[in-house]
Parts: sequence; C-alpha cells; structure tokens
Amino acid sequence: MARIGGRSTLLAVPVGILCAAVVAGLLWLAVPAIPFGVQWIGDTLRGPTSAPAAQATHGPGPAAAPSVEACRGIYTDALWQELSQRAGGDPKQDAAAPETSASSLVAALAPTVRETCTWKGAQLGGIVTTVSDVPASSTGVARAAFESQGFSCSGYGDGIRCLRTTGDVTEDQAIRGGVWLATTFTSWQPQQYTERIAPQLWPR
Repeated sequence: MARIGGRSTLLAVPVGILCAAVVAGLLWLAVPAIPFGVQWIGDTLRGPTSAPAAQATHGPGPAAAPSVEACRGIYTDALWQELSQRAGGDPKQDAAAPETSASSLVAALAPTVRETCTWKGAQLGGIVTTVSDVPASSTGVARAAFESQGFSCSGYGDGIRCLRTTGDVTEDQAIRGGVWLATTFTSWQPQQYTERIAPQLWPR
C-alpha cells in the first residue's frame, strides 16, 4: 500500500498513544455516573406505566361500597329508627349478591346489586336485604326456581313474591318491574317489613 505523503511515522505513534490515554481518562471519569444514568433511563421507561396506576387509585372503582344514603333511601323513617335501635347503629352496607337458598337463580339472573343492607341485632337476630336490578322478563324463571326449592309464591303487582320459613330463618323474595328485593330474616322479623320498603322501590 502506498504511503500518504506528508505523514510522519515518528509523530503518528505518540499522538495515537496520547489519544488513547485521553479516551481512557474520560472513561474512568464516567464510571461513577453509570449507575445514575441507568436509574434515569429506568425511571424514564417506567414513567408512562406508573402514571395510570396512580390515577386509578383515585377513581371511583366498580367495587366501591354504597354509602349510608343508599340503604337509608329504601326505609321509612319509622322503620329505620326501629332497626337502628335494635341493632345499635347503622347497617353494614356493601354490594353482596342477594342471599337466598335458591342459589342457582342468582347465577341465572346475574343481578346488578344496588345495595345490600345487613342488620345485626345487638342481642339476637339479623336481617339481610338486597336490592338488585334484574331483567324485566325474569319473573317466570324466578317463580319456577323458588317453587322448586319449596317457596310459596303468589302474584305481587306485575311480579311475584315468594316466602319460605325453615326453623328460625325466613326468606322473603319479591321480583317486580325489573327489581329484586331479597330479604333473609334470622330470629328477627319486624312486622310488615317488606310492605314498608315496597313504596320506595315501586311507587304507585
């Protein structure tokens, strides 16, 4: 290979060594900064995924428990006071599925729960009431399911009402106009309980 004119071998060798030394020095100075650089890159890459998670924390969330006003709205003042005195306070409120011995019906209707109100007597007994939305055409299916479990069913407006008592447990199931009112009484059954709730759910 022809040698380029004007290049001095004597100068090229020292200059090359000097350049290599400068590069090595720069690398040595940069070593302490490498962990910080890696962390910065990682934080940058994680940034877009962590922001939505923080935002979701402040969202309403489908599993949020109903407020006290949800249960309060289905009771008359007199009934609420009667229940509160016996229970020693407000009911437990959540979105639990309707409580019934006809468990297959819950799966069949897939109710959308508005609220479940659970009252526990200070000394004895309890009441669990769930208000749910169900298909308006579910009355026939519900009646067949309840009667197969030993319930006694009758017409209830344009819907049905089914009752069954086993020992100290009474179930009162009413489905009407696409609304399912499910109540289980255990050693505690206030008089006209369902009749006093009905006007709030099915206004005349």
